[in-house]
Amino acid sequence: MRAVTTAPMDRLQIVTVPQPLRLPSFAEDVAAGFAARPKKLNSKYFYDAVGSALFDAITLLPEYYLTRAETAILREWGWEIVRALGNPVEFVELGSGSAAKTRILIEEALRVQRTLRYSPIDISAEALRASAGSLVESYPALRVCGYVADYFSILDTPHLRRTEKVLFMFMGSNIGNYEPPEAVALLRRVAALLKPGDGLLLGADLKKDRRELMLAYDDAAGVTAAFNKNVLVRVDRELQADFDAKQFEHVVEYDEKTGGLHSYLVALSEQTVTIGALGTTVHFNDGERIHTESAYKYSPEDIAEMARAAGLSVSRAWFDGDRRFSVNLLVRA
Repeated sequence: MRAVTTAPMDRLQIVTVPQPLRLPSFAEDVAAGFAARPKKLNSKYFYDAVGSALFDAITLLPEYYLTRAETAILREWGWEIVRALGNPVEFVELGSGSAAKTRILIEEALRVQRTLRYSPIDISAEALRASAGSLVESYPALRVCGYVADYFSILDTPHLRRTEKVLFMFMGSNIGNYEPPEAVALLRRVAALLKPGDGLLLGADLKKDRRELMLAYDDAAGVTAAFNKNVLVRVDRELQADFDAKQFEHVVEYDEKTGGLHSYLVALSEQTVTIGALGTTVHFNDGERIHTESAYKYSPEDIAEMARAAGLSVSRAWFDGDRRFSVNLLVRA
C-alpha cells in the first residue's frame, strides 16, 4: 500500500479556537480557591514549565505504573484497537500533550489505511505545535489539524472538522481527574458528537490495592511531593506571594468506597501568607489543608455505569497483564 506524501508543513495546520466566554485567570482562580472552605487549588495549574518537567519525571518512577500499563496495552492491542471501528478512521484526541502514546496507534492505523488525519486538542499552544510538528516529520502519510483550545469549549462549537468516521481519544486516565458528575457531563458532550460508526477510546485507571495506589501518588523519592508543592512556588512567582513550600506537607488519602484518591498540601504550622498581586493575606491554621487534586479509580462495572449515564456503552475493553489499567472503546448506546 503506497501512501501519497507531501512536505511536512503542508500537512500541518494549527487552529486557535476563540474561547466563547472569558475564563477565570490564574489570579482569580487562586483567590476563589483560598476563599473556599476547605481551601483548594485547581490541578490544571500544576503544569507550568517546572511542573511539566516534574510530571515527566513522575511517569518514569518505578512506583508510577499508569503510563507503563497504558503503553503496554497500546503496544499489545493497538492493532486491534485501530481496526475496531473499521477503516478508514481518523483520530481526535482530547488533551493530547506530547502524543507519545498516540504514536503507537498512528503507526498501527497507517498499516491498514493509506493516510490518516489526526486532530489533537490541547490548551497549550507550545506543546501542541511541538508534538504536531514532530508527528508530521515522522509520518509522511499523516495530516495533523491541531486545535489550541480547552476541549470543553471546542466540543460545543462547530470548529472541529471531520471527514471520516472518528475515533475520539481521552487517554492517560484524565477522566479520573474530574468529579464523577463532571466526568459524566464530559462523556455526554462527546457522545453528542458521535455518529454511527464512531467511538471514544477512554483510558481509565482501575481500583487496586491501597498500598500500590498510595506509592504511585506519594513516591519514596519525593518527586510527587515536589510536583504538588510546585503550585505554591508558582503562586509565589506569578502573584508575588510569600509561601514557603517547606511549611506544607504533601498528603494523599484514598477512599475505597468512591475510588477517589485525593491529594492535599497540609500546613505544618499556623501561618499567614501575603499574596501581593491580590492585595490580600491568607491565614492557615496548623494542619489546615489545601485540596489540589483528585484522581478517581474505577472497576470495569464503574466504567460501564459511567458510560451508560452518558448515553454510551462499552463495546470493548483491553487490560494490561496485571489488570491495573484499562483502555475502553465506548460507542453510542
